[in-house]
Amino acid sequence: MTAARRMICFDEGPRRFQLRAAGIALRDGRLLVHRATHEDFWTLPGGRVEFGETAAETLQREMVEELGQTVVVQRLLFTCETMFDLGGRHYHEIGFYHLMAVPDVFGTGEGICHRVRDGDAELEFKWVDADAASLADTPFYPAAMQRHLSPLPDAVRHLVDIETVAA
Repeated sequence: MTAARRMICFDEGPRRFQLRAAGIALRDGRLLVHRATHEDFWTLPGGRVEFGETAAETLQREMVEELGQTVVVQRLLFTCETMFDLGGRHYHEIGFYHLMAVPDVFGTGEGICHRVRDGDAELEFKWVDADAASLADTPFYPAAMQRHLSPLPDAVRHLVDIETVAA
């Protein structure tokens, strides 16, 4: 018998804590980002860690669920503590951001390269220029990471991003 899936996430009134794993996929100087279609900002693809899962295992599972692709999770690049408001809720998130390799057959071309339904949300994916100036012009979170993506760090960097995101 398989245990029920349980995300590492808890709510306390209007506040939520969650543990997240996300991937940094780069191709030809471009970064893979995604968003829920009802939101006006982009994030790195990933999801909440489940109890008993490593962050790398979470990232592999999420990419199969969202991209329909098996990715190669490489080294950990960032840990990021993020606090933000969204949809009337205050989030405190700890994120693990790994470099990942996405198969070359995934998401070629300009604009939205992939869409998928994830629970109640429809997600869309696209490749954007990975330089700090281009990312600064794209509503991208966590914003603290923008200036650290090009070039990628040689060692794991710990970032703190305390911002308010309008819902």
